[in-house]
Amino acid sequence: MEPTFLLHVRGGIMGSINATPGTSNHRTQTARHQWIAVAAYFKAEARQFAANHALDDWLDAEKEYAELQVKKFLANHEEDLGSFSLAELQQLAKSIGIQYSDNIHLEAKLIREIQIFCRHRPCFQTENKNQCAEQNCEWRKECQKLIAIWHR
Repeated sequence: MEPTFLLHVRGGIMGSINATPGTSNHRTQTARHQWIAVAAYFKAEARQFAANHALDDWLDAEKEYAELQVKKFLANHEEDLGSFSLAELQQLAKSIGIQYSDNIHLEAKLIREIQIFCRHRPCFQTENKNQCAEQNCEWRKECQKLIAIWHR
Protein backbone atom coordinates (compact mmCIF):
# COMPACT_ATOMS: atom_id res chain seq x y z
CA MET A 1 0.00 0.00 0.00
CA GLU A 2 1.30 3.43 -0.94
CA PRO A 3 1.57 6.10 1.77
CA THR A 4 -0.55 9.21 1.37
CA PHE A 5 0.76 12.58 2.46
CA LEU A 6 -1.71 15.30 3.32
CA LEU A 7 -0.90 18.56 1.64
CA HIS A 8 -2.32 22.03 2.07
CA VAL A 9 -3.29 23.46 -1.26
CA ARG A 10 -4.12 27.12 -1.85
CA GLY A 11 -4.36 28.46 1.65
CA GLY A 12 -5.68 25.47 3.52
CA ILE A 13 -7.74 23.27 1.23
CA MET A 14 -6.44 19.83 1.99
CA GLY A 15 -5.55 17.32 -0.67
CA SER A 16 -3.36 14.28 -0.86
CA ILE A 17 -0.61 12.91 -3.00
CA ASN A 18 0.33 9.28 -3.36
CA ALA A 19 4.02 8.49 -3.42
CA THR A 20 5.76 5.17 -3.54
CA PRO A 21 8.71 4.83 -1.13
CA GLY A 22 11.99 5.12 -2.98
CA THR A 23 10.69 7.44 -5.68
CA SER A 24 12.01 10.94 -6.14
CA ASN A 25 8.53 12.34 -5.52
CA HIS A 26 8.30 10.41 -2.24
CA ARG A 27 11.66 11.76 -1.05
CA THR A 28 10.73 15.31 -2.10
CA GLN A 29 7.38 15.20 -0.35
CA THR A 30 8.88 13.60 2.77
CA ALA A 31 11.59 16.28 2.96
CA ARG A 32 8.99 19.00 2.38
CA HIS A 33 6.71 17.63 5.07
CA GLN A 34 9.58 17.32 7.57
CA TRP A 35 10.79 20.87 6.89
CA ILE A 36 7.29 22.28 7.36
CA ALA A 37 6.68 20.22 10.52
CA VAL A 38 9.91 21.44 12.14
CA ALA A 39 9.26 25.06 11.15
CA ALA A 40 5.68 24.85 12.48
CA TYR A 41 7.00 23.43 15.75
CA PHE A 42 9.41 26.34 16.19
CA LYS A 43 6.61 28.81 15.42
CA ALA A 44 4.50 27.17 18.13
CA GLU A 45 7.43 27.21 20.52
CA ALA A 46 7.95 30.94 19.90
CA ARG A 47 4.31 31.48 20.91
CA GLN A 48 4.87 29.28 23.98
CA PHE A 49 2.54 26.65 22.47
CA ALA A 50 -0.58 28.80 22.83
CA ALA A 51 -3.67 26.79 21.93
CA ASN A 52 -5.59 26.90 18.64
CA HIS A 53 -2.74 28.04 16.37
CA ALA A 54 -1.45 24.73 15.01
CA LEU A 55 -3.06 25.14 11.58
CA ASP A 56 -1.87 28.73 11.29
CA ASP A 57 1.66 27.65 12.22
CA TRP A 58 1.53 24.87 9.63
CA LEU A 59 0.20 27.14 6.87
CA ASP A 60 2.76 29.84 7.63
CA ALA A 61 5.58 27.28 7.56
CA GLU A 62 4.21 25.84 4.32
CA LYS A 63 4.18 29.30 2.75
CA GLU A 64 7.75 29.95 3.91
CA TYR A 65 8.90 26.64 2.43
CA ALA A 66 7.23 27.42 -0.90
CA GLU A 67 8.74 30.90 -1.02
CA LEU A 68 12.21 29.54 -0.25
CA GLN A 69 11.89 27.00 -3.05
CA VAL A 70 10.74 29.67 -5.49
CA LYS A 71 13.60 32.00 -4.51
CA LYS A 72 16.10 29.18 -4.93
CA PHE A 73 14.62 28.25 -8.31
CA LEU A 74 14.71 31.83 -9.59
CA ALA A 75 18.23 32.45 -8.24
CA ASN A 76 19.52 29.35 -10.02
CA HIS A 77 17.99 30.52 -13.30
CA GLU A 78 19.29 34.04 -12.86
CA GLU A 79 22.82 32.65 -12.47
CA ASP A 80 22.37 30.55 -15.61
CA LEU A 81 21.04 33.65 -17.45
CA GLY A 82 18.47 31.44 -19.05
CA SER A 83 14.76 31.09 -19.08
CA PHE A 84 13.06 28.16 -17.47
CA SER A 85 11.21 25.39 -19.20
CA LEU A 86 7.67 24.24 -18.60
CA ALA A 87 9.01 20.97 -17.16
CA GLU A 88 11.17 22.87 -14.65
CA LEU A 89 8.20 24.99 -13.56
CA GLN A 90 6.06 21.86 -13.22
CA GLN A 91 8.75 20.29 -11.03
CA LEU A 92 8.93 23.43 -8.88
CA ALA A 93 5.15 23.46 -8.49
CA LYS A 94 5.13 19.80 -7.53
CA SER A 95 7.97 20.30 -5.03
CA ILE A 96 6.06 23.00 -3.15
CA GLY A 97 2.87 20.94 -3.01
CA ILE A 98 0.76 22.00 -5.98
CA GLN A 99 -1.17 19.00 -7.17
CA TYR A 100 -1.63 18.15 -10.83
CA SER A 101 1.02 20.60 -11.99
CA ASP A 102 1.80 18.19 -14.84
CA ASN A 103 -1.65 19.01 -16.26
CA ILE A 104 -0.84 22.72 -16.64
CA HIS A 105 0.78 23.35 -20.01
CA LEU A 106 1.19 27.12 -20.04
CA GLU A 107 4.15 28.65 -18.22
CA ALA A 108 2.28 31.82 -17.23
CA LYS A 109 -0.64 29.82 -15.80
CA LEU A 110 1.75 27.63 -13.83
CA ILE A 111 3.52 30.69 -12.42
CA ARG A 112 0.16 32.17 -11.45
CA GLU A 113 -0.70 28.90 -9.64
CA ILE A 114 2.61 29.17 -7.77
CA GLN A 115 1.78 32.78 -6.89
CA ILE A 116 -1.61 31.71 -5.52
CA PHE A 117 0.00 28.94 -3.49
CA CYS A 118 2.45 31.47 -2.01
CA ARG A 119 -0.50 33.77 -1.24
CA HIS A 120 0.44 36.44 -3.73
CA ARG A 121 -1.83 38.10 -6.24
CA PRO A 122 -1.81 35.84 -9.34
CA CYS A 123 -0.78 38.62 -11.70
CA PHE A 124 2.10 37.12 -13.67
CA GLN A 125 1.81 38.13 -17.33
CA THR A 126 -1.71 39.49 -16.91
CA GLU A 127 -1.15 43.23 -16.78
CA ASN A 128 0.74 45.61 -19.00
CA LYS A 129 1.92 48.14 -16.42
CA ASN A 130 5.12 50.04 -15.77
CA GLN A 131 5.14 49.11 -12.08
CA CYS A 132 4.45 45.81 -10.39
CA ALA A 133 1.98 46.37 -7.55
CA GLU A 134 3.12 43.29 -5.63
CA GLN A 135 6.31 44.43 -3.90
CA ASN A 136 7.19 41.12 -2.17
CA CYS A 137 6.53 38.72 -5.02
CA GLU A 138 9.37 36.41 -5.98
CA TRP A 139 8.40 36.71 -9.66
CA ARG A 140 8.79 40.50 -9.70
CA LYS A 141 12.00 40.47 -11.79
CA GLU A 142 10.46 38.10 -14.32
CA CYS A 143 7.38 40.33 -14.59
CA GLN A 144 9.58 43.39 -15.08
CA LYS A 145 11.49 41.61 -17.85
CA LEU A 146 8.20 40.90 -19.62
CA ILE A 147 7.01 44.48 -19.13
CA ALA A 148 10.27 45.74 -20.68
CA ILE A 149 9.70 43.47 -23.68
CA TRP A 150 6.08 44.66 -24.02
CA HIS A 151 7.23 48.31 -24.10
CA ARG A 152 9.78 47.84 -26.87
